[in-house]
Amino acid sequence: MTKAEIQQVKQRFGIIGGTETLMRAIDIAIQVAPTDLSVLITGESGVGKESFPQIIHQYSRRKHGQYIAVNCGAIPEGTIDSELFGHEKGAFTGAIGERKGYFGEADGGTIFLDEVGELPMPTQARLLRVLESGEFIKVGSSKVEKTDVRIVAATNVNLIQAIGEGRFREDLYYRLNTVPIQIPPLRERGEDVLLLFRKFAADFAEKYRMPGIQLTEDGKKALLAYSWPGNVRQLKNITERISIIETKREITADILHGYLPPQEAPRLPVYAGSASQKSFESEREILYSVLFDMRQEVAELKKMVNGLIAERGRNTVMPAVIHPSQQTPLRNDDDIQDTEEYVEETLSLDEVEKEIIRKALDRHHGKRKDAAHDLNISERTLYRKIKEYGLD
Repeated sequence: MTKAEIQQVKQRFGIIGGTETLMRAIDIAIQVAPTDLSVLITGESGVGKESFPQIIHQYSRRKHGQYIAVNCGAIPEGTIDSELFGHEKGAFTGAIGERKGYFGEADGGTIFLDEVGELPMPTQARLLRVLESGEFIKVGSSKVEKTDVRIVAATNVNLIQAIGEGRFREDLYYRLNTVPIQIPPLRERGEDVLLLFRKFAADFAEKYRMPGIQLTEDGKKALLAYSWPGNVRQLKNITERISIIETKREITADILHGYLPPQEAPRLPVYAGSASQKSFESEREILYSVLFDMRQEVAELKKMVNGLIAERGRNTVMPAVIHPSQQTPLRNDDDIQDTEEYVEETLSLDEVEKEIIRKALDRHHGKRKDAAHDLNISERTLYRKIKEYGLD
């Protein structure tokens, strides 16, 4: 493809930037579009992967067919097979009628499976069958049905690692990854950051009917120096906030720094002993490990207290150890039992997780997608936790 042709594609699909890696990704999408090969689009969250399946569909022979985008991470595990493959009437509670499913609806078209790494293992087996033979079976049916669908998938999950951990099928990975397209993170796109900021600033100026914001020279340097962990999505969000909140239309580095989170999230200290030697996938797991270790030590401390009381008699006065501000002594076993219940309830891992989820939902006004992103879990996992803890 010539640069002029790629530029036309960028304008048509609203893609901003001109770095070599981005241009290469667009070129591959256009080249593979006329074929029926499966495509796997990879890249960090927020880089703009959703534009590329549309390019592939619109430049293929299927452009007049259905294009269906499915967020696999947002569909509860119990209903995802029904959503994708359909179900028969009475197949499960609530199935009051027959459902065709996305693979039936998109026959002759394209399905974009976003967050494909979140699919449950049984659903992965069903998807593999569609890729290999174009066949699927509705939930609650024994009849094999055929579909002619082009599958484009995307993920921000490291699927090779997921395969090693037993969370993703290796055979499915190779079927999906016939043609890989890697979308670069924003921190590797150089001055594309400035172009994107300018475009977003103009869009929000028009949307909110106000003068557009502009960066000073030191503001530009600050924008280029930031690592953008949330990529294009984060840049757009910050540009919108600045456009609305700031009265000045010239944005300096000092103003910009007030909106940029720290470059690296603070790390929680690992509590004594073996916990420091473990490998954790998230800070939340570190927190749970810290609490678990603390709970073990509290349990040992309680045993020591009980042992001392047994030796010295029930009427021995023991100093309280729950909080420095609480100086009331423990005088009998009932008091000790109350203290045990208090500590265990406070340090319950389930209660901690429930409270973290509740606060995330409150912080995002009940918006599950934003809360899940904040908690670094999928929407389906959040949905399951909400049901489990009765947070509906």
